[in-house]
Amino acid sequence: MNAIDLTNLDIAYGDTKVVFDVNLSIPEGESFALVGESGSGKSTILRAIAGLAPDWTGDISVMGEARSHHVDRNVSRKVQMVFQDPYGSLHPRKTIDAALSEPLAIHGLGNRGERVEAMLTAVGLDQRFRFRFPHQLSGGQRQRVAIARALMLEPKVMLLDEPTSALDVSVQAEILNLLKRLRREQGLTFLMVTHNLPVVSFLCDRLAVMRHGRIVEIADVAQLKSGDLKEPYSRELLAATEGG
Repeated sequence: MNAIDLTNLDIAYGDTKVVFDVNLSIPEGESFALVGESGSGKSTILRAIAGLAPDWTGDISVMGEARSHHVDRNVSRKVQMVFQDPYGSLHPRKTIDAALSEPLAIHGLGNRGERVEAMLTAVGLDQRFRFRFPHQLSGGQRQRVAIARALMLEPKVMLLDEPTSALDVSVQAEILNLLKRLRREQGLTFLMVTHNLPVVSFLCDRLAVMRHGRIVEIADVAQLKSGDLKEPYSRELLAATEGG
């Protein structure tokens, strides 16, 4: 089964269309990246899959279930999103316990205390963090909390929007290793947006290169590592990364 299927997907903000005719199939268990310059439509695709960008046409399917244009709890149980800024995505006046318990309460799930403790352990956080507030945690710790919150409903698909770009370089590797381990242990499918091609090489199996709202190339990570990308724009991106 494919974890994500996008068919003839167009997405607009008001009268401005920003994503054009995207067709993409991501098998269950794969880690897939969307790369390209800022404004190319990468994060907009994640938001549409998550139900945060409702103005779209075409078809979006998650784990074989069609996504509607409305809030859909069944789809929410299957797909969750981790945002770029872990501080901005956590409520500053809610403890970590409250942040992790909230999805369970919304979906009527029990054993909340046990689930929170288990998830803190899974993301490598000591139980003493449970009743702290976001401002009492480092950036890397906050992103671990954000990942934990996304996993509370035991989704099969994780949408990762630049999950390490707001972190110090020294912390980025820790979060990437955590994501790699969680994918292996929980059988997750990743769809990740990033500007960082070395991150793609480390974490992903395939990638799609986007430009001006369209996919211009889909390639295996082996092609990225060997520099065997077909499109001139894809090679430009790679050269820019190597030059930096």
